[in-house]
Amino acid sequence: MAGWSCLVTGAGGFLGQRIVHLLAEEKELQEIRALDKAFRPELLEEFSKLQSKTKLTMVEGDILDEQCLKRACQGTSVVIHTASVIDVMNVIHRETIMNVNLKGTQLLLEACAQASVPIFIYTSTIEVAGPNSYRDIIQNAHEEEHLESTWSAPYPYSKKLAEKAVLAANGWALKNGGTLHTCALRPMYIYGEGSIFLYNYIYKALRNNGILTHHSKFSIVNPVYVGNVAWAHILALRALQDPKKAPSVQGQFYYISDDTPHQSYDDLNYNLSKEWGFSLDSRMSLPISLEYWLAFLLEIVSFLLSPIYKYQPPFNRHMVTLSNSVFTFSYKKAQRDLGYKPLFSWEEAKQKTTEWVGSLVKQHKETLKTKTH
Repeated sequence: MAGWSCLVTGAGGFLGQRIVHLLAEEKELQEIRALDKAFRPELLEEFSKLQSKTKLTMVEGDILDEQCLKRACQGTSVVIHTASVIDVMNVIHRETIMNVNLKGTQLLLEACAQASVPIFIYTSTIEVAGPNSYRDIIQNAHEEEHLESTWSAPYPYSKKLAEKAVLAANGWALKNGGTLHTCALRPMYIYGEGSIFLYNYIYKALRNNGILTHHSKFSIVNPVYVGNVAWAHILALRALQDPKKAPSVQGQFYYISDDTPHQSYDDLNYNLSKEWGFSLDSRMSLPISLEYWLAFLLEIVSFLLSPIYKYQPPFNRHMVTLSNSVFTFSYKKAQRDLGYKPLFSWEEAKQKTTEWVGSLVKQHKETLKTKTH
């Protein structure tokens, strides 16, 4: 595809910015359009350095603004849609999550059809597949098993419906007479430098004498490094641009994992931070069944109080299930159809993330010194 251009939504986010950096290395790419609600000053500076490689246009706008989406899509060859609201604790209003994750995706698909954008790649999530029960054991699962989340929680529900909309749009007629081709990527839990989940976890431990809380010691999962997820998006767009590969990719979804060892979420956090003196909490934890029913009771309390008071439970049944399930997936289909092979090994990913955790520890110590002077 000579002289092509690409729009990345959520380009200022944890994953989006990595995709932008990898796109800047692509051949014959004339322009990257980076769309987000707002860009941090340090990211603007970082992106400006990419201008020497390719034209980079920053677009600040809302995924629900139809006119903004039409302008952003005009003259674009590929859309990579990473923008979404992630919420596993039900802190954010349900309507907000459904609007951004589902309606925003539908509006973007319509904008692509009007602007005759032929390729649309959607960043889905492992949560559209489950887990539905902490009792189920799912290991090295693959796409042909057609696993589907039954949760009504807004995040997995909105992402599931959005992914269905994206895959159903494959084959749409474009305004110029062409055809829209889509695919979706379902990454595992994503870790790496800049992860907001890891950031919050580490800062909580720093305020607790370096002790990491353990809420997920019964889980067995295969987390994926952010750099490898970004790389999978690049390979997906290359495959959809390739006339030989495209027919087997169009309308498909792919699980994206890497060679990170299968482990619990607790062990992952520990492995990424132990170099800096962090340790796992050695205290006994509640049995999962008891924690699950306690979560159910707290949800009932929250519901009963809702007319007069907004009570936010510290955990819910969805979170307990998500954090304590055996839920691992193979990336063989992505390997076969996209030519996917992790760009970063576990050792490289661990080193990069551990160094970033070290920078958080240093930052915390400097903050404490400032407070004591």
